[in-house]
Amino acid sequence: MNRAKLYWLLQIVGWGGFAFVIIFLASLTGEIASVQVWAFIVLAATNLISSHFLRYIVKTYNWFKLSIPQLLFQSFLAIIALGFANVVAQILINIAFGTLNPEEDFKVLVILANLILAILVFALWFLVYFLVHFLDNYNSTLKYEAKINEIRLNHLKSQLNPHFIFNALNSVRALVDEDPIKAKSAITRISNMLRFSLMMDKKQTIEFGEELNTVRDYLELESIRFEERLKVVYHIEDEAYNYKIPPMMIQTIVENGIKHGVSNLVKGGVIEIKCREGLADDLYIQVKNSGHLTHPPSLKSSGEQGHGLSNTVQRLKLIYGDKASLRIFNSGNQFVITEIKIPKQKITFE
Repeated sequence: MNRAKLYWLLQIVGWGGFAFVIIFLASLTGEIASVQVWAFIVLAATNLISSHFLRYIVKTYNWFKLSIPQLLFQSFLAIIALGFANVVAQILINIAFGTLNPEEDFKVLVILANLILAILVFALWFLVYFLVHFLDNYNSTLKYEAKINEIRLNHLKSQLNPHFIFNALNSVRALVDEDPIKAKSAITRISNMLRFSLMMDKKQTIEFGEELNTVRDYLELESIRFEERLKVVYHIEDEAYNYKIPPMMIQTIVENGIKHGVSNLVKGGVIEIKCREGLADDLYIQVKNSGHLTHPPSLKSSGEQGHGLSNTVQRLKLIYGDKASLRIFNSGNQFVITEIKIPKQKITFE
């Protein structure tokens, strides 16, 4: 339902309910004539028109952009004005329908009571109107932010696909002429990885096991290329399989470790993957690779370590906010560790 339809539905139901209540209360004091019923209905319709005119003023002069003190002050004046207008309207309607009782209706206490009641009714209308408006705007803002996050994530993932495909094809290129059998095995693994790459475009997070299977395929592929120069070690706790993580996350870190670590060493090196559950139900993923950082890499933009790390940091931020983290540091003089913390929580816009 759009805003206009919702507004008129609330207006009709609200002021219709107002008419029903005052008719019901009047009937409790004795028998009520049909002409009085119509007088109350016309009064409710007058209030509907008055509140709609006030809404026009609010929107025309953009009261929503006023400061809180200004908004409260102008709302207070408007409610008082509507209250007095309502009292005058009651008198005119009673005159028109012949239901006016001068001895009662013109008493100061009666007029004051009608004025206070009208002020309370319009104050309630004001409260409901502004509450609905702000809730609607807040909901629209949340949807907008979620859509922007989704667009940003899709953009980040689209950056990974060409990089990922290039690395996979580069790994098998040298094998085509030298070892056709190994090349066929490598092509099968590339097929698996490309299937995963297509699938990841549809999801913001995936099962940990799915990501790990692709990482294994990738490392098997790299093992064909590096042969004895690459050693792979896994230390995966069973609890890790209960988590969901952004696709291509571990894959990106492992690629980064091989490209900037292992491949630069004459004797090759080690890729070690550790995954464990922390005390606060966080998943800690560590990728340890042979190599050494001479300068801490920038995690805000692409640079020496490639844009894979900054890409991963941005995706973690968009999905988990401040509850996830990534850090990279030297472990002694021979190893570099990249550690990621993933919270165990539901993703709100998946």
